[in-house]
Amino acid sequence: MNATGKPELISFDLCPFVQRSVITLLEKNVEFDLTYIDLANKPDWFLEISPLGKVPVLREKGEVLFESAVINEYLDETNPPSLHPVDPLEKAKNRAWIEVGGNQLMNSFHMMMAETAQDYATHREALMAGFKPVEGQIEGTFFNGDSFCLIDAAWAPVFTRLLIVEQALGEDYLSGYPKIRAWAEALVARDSVIHSVIDGFRDKFLTYLQKKTYNGDTPAYLAGRLAEQA
Repeated sequence: MNATGKPELISFDLCPFVQRSVITLLEKNVEFDLTYIDLANKPDWFLEISPLGKVPVLREKGEVLFESAVINEYLDETNPPSLHPVDPLEKAKNRAWIEVGGNQLMNSFHMMMAETAQDYATHREALMAGFKPVEGQIEGTFFNGDSFCLIDAAWAPVFTRLLIVEQALGEDYLSGYPKIRAWAEALVARDSVIHSVIDGFRDKFLTYLQKKTYNGDTPAYLAGRLAEQA
C-alpha cells in the first residue's frame, strides 16, 4: 500500500504475470495503483523490496509480496467473494491447473523467442502438446463452467499474447482443441481482460517481438516473420 492507501502492483508494461493480478482486482472492483518500471534499469528502491529482483511485486499495508501466484491468492482471499471453487477438492484441482497455465505461458514465451525455425518448431510442438491434457478439463464458457474463476485470470495472459501472434502470422496454435479455442476467445473478450493491459498493447507487444535478435543483429525467427508481414 502506497501513499494513496491502495494496494500497489509493481511490474513492467508487458508483463503477463502482473496481468493475472490486474484481472483479479478488476473482477473484484478493487481500486489499486499500478507502477511500471524499466526491467533493463531497475530502480534501487525496487531492488530493495524484491528479493530476487523479479516482477510483479505487491505492496500492501506496509508489506511486500512477490511471486504472481502468491499475490493472486492473497488478493482473492482478502477481497471476497472468492474466485475459487468452494469445494476444497475442486479448489485444489484449480490450483494444480493454474500451475499448468504457468508452464504454458513459458512454453509460449520460448516459442516466441525462438532464434531459428527449428527452435520455433520444437517449442511450438511443446506448446501444443501442453494443451492436450487441458482440453478435456474445460467445462463451459470458462474453465469451471459459466463462472469466471481465479484460474481463468491465471490463463488469460497466455491467450492474450497467443491470439495476437496468431492473428499477425495466420497461425493456429489451438488446432484440434475446440474447447480451449472457445475458452480463449471468451477470455480475451472479457472486460477485465481487455482492460488488464496498457493501451496499444497489441502493437507494443508485436514491436517487442520484432526487436528480438541473436548473434548480434540476426533477427529471431518470429521477428523475421513479423517483419515480412509489416
